[in-house]
Amino acid sequence: MPHEAAVRIAPSVMCADQSALADEVRVLEEVGVDLLHFDVMDAAFAPNLPLGLGALADLRRRTRLPFDVHLMVENNDWFVARTAEIGVQQIAVHAESARHLDRTLAGIQERGVLAGVALNPATPLETLEWVLERLDFVLLMTVNPGFAGQELVPAALRKIRACREYLDARGKCVPISVDGNVSFANIPSMVAAGAGVLVGGTSSLYHRDGTRAENFARTRQAIEAGLAARAEVDR
Repeated sequence: MPHEAAVRIAPSVMCADQSALADEVRVLEEVGVDLLHFDVMDAAFAPNLPLGLGALADLRRRTRLPFDVHLMVENNDWFVARTAEIGVQQIAVHAESARHLDRTLAGIQERGVLAGVALNPATPLETLEWVLERLDFVLLMTVNPGFAGQELVPAALRKIRACREYLDARGKCVPISVDGNVSFANIPSMVAAGAGVLVGGTSSLYHRDGTRAENFARTRQAIEAGLAARAEVDR
């Protein structure tokens, strides 16, 4: 499979201590995470409101880490404009809520931001077919959107592998992000299936039994196990 071997770690900021976000970001930066994942919701497309744009802007001034924004909203273009102004590096919009998906992705890229399409668990991969030329990455939801702490949907690993094969068959070597129950137990299988960015939450980077540094080290170990399994498949 001709895809990237490196796997990046993106902590989900909605899982951090919301009363101490600046401290949380500082610690995550120190332990060596690759980027920060922000879930922006509108309580309409996804039934939650974990983080406002004001907090996103405040945190942008406190770290140089890349910001990975996952929009779970109905008015994608409005949120794209607002988050791009803050200075984020990449934005994923949901195919299910995008009225004009190609136009929205083009608008993201015109602002100098990487554009991704997010797919809910039951959304077919064929949704990507006519926006492949716009894609900088794909974000696969491995739980239904809205809340942390959910169980992995049954088809999640199968869909990651199918997505990697789908993209590779079309010569599209872009990373696949996975979001939802990215646990120490699930990471090796996710990476082996082709995941390139892991959105870590309460079952890994924010696991209550370890410090951020300890959890980061365990995540890296799980990634290495997944890469070894992937190498076996690629032989």
